[in-house]
Amino acid sequence: MTKTLLCAAVLAAVLGSTSVPAQAAPYATVAPPPPREEVAPAPRRGWHWVPGYWNWNGRRYVWTNGTWVRERHGWRYAEPRWVERNGRWVLERGRWARGDRDHDGVPNAVDRHPDNPRRP
Repeated sequence: MTKTLLCAAVLAAVLGSTSVPAQAAPYATVAPPPPREEVAPAPRRGWHWVPGYWNWNGRRYVWTNGTWVRERHGWRYAEPRWVERNGRWVLERGRWARGDRDHDGVPNAVDRHPDNPRRP
């Protein structure tokens, strides 16, 4: 009997100490506030500054401060941004994307004209 109680107590302690992060709603129904004014720090070699942005915590917008991310050679950083889709505001998180200097959707490695956005 005491062994069963001991196992139950250990199990309860383990489950009680395990925290599952609260998942914020994947979208907001109201538009985010305008971005806050931030002073971008001086450039740092090998780093890319990502400005702050509004994040949604499931009930309201909360400000996330800007930060440095290490550069990745041949990649560009797409900063976080809010996009309206079907009356809902969705946060597209910041991410690294393969280099596309002219932003025509074709990676530089396979683009026959990588610096001309008007030529496929």
